[in-house]
Order: sequence, then C-alpha cells, then structure tokens
Amino acid sequence: MNELAEGNPAPDFTLPGDNASEISLTSYRGSPVVLYFYPKDNTSGCTKQAQGFNELASEFAAAGVTIIGVSPDPVASHDKFKAKFELTFPLAADTDTEVANAYGVWKEKSMYGRKYMGVERSTFLIDKNGDIAKMWRNVKVPGHVEAVLEAARAL
Repeated sequence: MNELAEGNPAPDFTLPGDNASEISLTSYRGSPVVLYFYPKDNTSGCTKQAQGFNELASEFAAAGVTIIGVSPDPVASHDKFKAKFELTFPLAADTDTEVANAYGVWKEKSMYGRKYMGVERSTFLIDKNGDIAKMWRNVKVPGHVEAVLEAARAL
C-alpha cells in the first residue's frame, strides 16, 4: 500500500457513526475536515484527546472546520463514550479497520513485549477539496489539538 502524502486526495469512506448516523467523507466536501484516528474509547490518552477536540470545537467551527473521530470500536461503544464526555462531534466506527488501513494508521504495535495490531494515533487535516493539507502521525496528545487548530485556521 502506498503511503499517503500531503497534497494527496484523502481516501473516501462511509462508516456507521454514533446515534445510528452514517458518516461519509464526501458529504463534507466544500469545507475542511479534521479526521483523527484514535485507538480505543474510554482509554486515558484517547479520552484526553477527545476532550481536547471537544473543548476547542467552537473554535474549529468558527474556522469552518468539522471534526470527525475514528476508531475500531463499535457504534455502541462510541455512543457511550460520546455521552459520557458530552462530545459534540461525530465518531465513526471503523470496525473492520478498512479506513485505518487506507490512511496507513493500522500498524503493528508493541506493549509489554507483546506485539499486536492497532491504530497509530494520527490526525489528517483535509482541505475543502478533499485533499490532505497536513498529517500528524504517531501523535502525542499534549499540545496536539492546539497545533491542529492553528493549521486549520491557516487553510
């Protein structure tokens, strides 16, 4: 599989979303999108990241940018996660990891010496034409949401 690069068209997808919705990337064409991939609902880093995006959601909205979170968790898990932390943006369920693979974020990881496949925390800023304007791979949560907002404002 080819690695995505900035300037490439963002791979399109349609996934089940929270609250029985359907999330399709093409439906957001015409305005920028922050597409962020995270490993798992209700884990510490993922919760901090979601809360960070949520805290600045109005600023992303003011910049005309939509936020979409994607993880391999099922819709029922997303519904609980979203309700628990009062998240205001959609969460997409990539249960077969097809979209994570398309974006090159489904990787071999290692924890306590055990190797397994999982989502490498990554964020893609997609411009209004559907092209990748900026990518952040192997994201560290502190300061990340602010960096994404700064880049989004520059679009």
